[in-house]
Amino acid sequence: MDALAGLLNGPRARGAFLLRSVFDPPWSVRIQDRAALTLVSMLRGDAWVVPDTGAPVRLRPGDVAVIRGPDPYTIADEPGTPPQAVIHPGERSATPAGEELCAVMDLGVRTWGERLDGSAVLLSGTYQFHGEVSQRLLRVLPALLVLPHEAWSSPLVPLLADEMAKDDAGQEVVLDRLLDLLLIAVLRAWFSRPEAAAPAWYRAHGDPVVGLALRLLHDHPAHPWTVATLAARTGVSRAALARRFTEIVGESPMAYLTGWRLALAADLLREPDATISAVARRVGYGSPFALSAAFKRVRGVSPAEHRINAEGLAAV
Repeated sequence: MDALAGLLNGPRARGAFLLRSVFDPPWSVRIQDRAALTLVSMLRGDAWVVPDTGAPVRLRPGDVAVIRGPDPYTIADEPGTPPQAVIHPGERSATPAGEELCAVMDLGVRTWGERLDGSAVLLSGTYQFHGEVSQRLLRVLPALLVLPHEAWSSPLVPLLADEMAKDDAGQEVVLDRLLDLLLIAVLRAWFSRPEAAAPAWYRAHGDPVVGLALRLLHDHPAHPWTVATLAARTGVSRAALARRFTEIVGESPMAYLTGWRLALAADLLREPDATISAVARRVGYGSPFALSAAFKRVRGVSPAEHRINAEGLAAV
């Protein structure tokens, strides 16, 4: 497994909020649902994503935007159009004055708006709960990225749009997995683009020595790695590996391994049945005490405190 595969292995939508929205200009929707991550794609017409900080970004048909929460933002026909609706946590929509809109603007299965044949149609899929998307992944994403339609080719957006109109048995699971696949496909295409400013560990996979070392660390985080054993597996000296790895990745092999193990542990601790002892074994620590000490030193909280904090975020 390479580092990107390790990140993309994280998305696991559970009852994701998927919606087809239909509008006529002027239209504007304020999003303040505090969701972890949202994907938006224009099916018809243009729109603008207007973050509270930063410049508005235009969306054209076929473009896909990935918006990292929990900060609010606005989607509108023009950047200056005042919001007519506000999306709150819990899939609740209302006017800016607080009047409920869910029933008023219901147009059928997962469809919401003014009329079915409106000039602007956008598809949105939202990871509502923290823990569905790895914090490792969220940390390397900008607050807003847009993948233009000409930059990639995928049947996933029209397939997801078609499936959203269905209300068959098991449809929620089908939509969750399609949303996961769409996110993975978009991010894989995004990371390959020069404007993505991909992190050093991603670019390092092009190096035959450091790329192999990264794959070994990602595939076997619980292995008792040392610089010597890692160098032996990559076919270079300890000094050469340490120097090359640090130059390309920006930190030493063992510092990277510690960060990777603790990132895995942080995600595993969100699983309700995972014990600290079991997590410690899975990520290469000999005891719960050893994991707790490393976790506290690097992240500033104990594993138990991290789990409590994660549960609190999921409840928001």
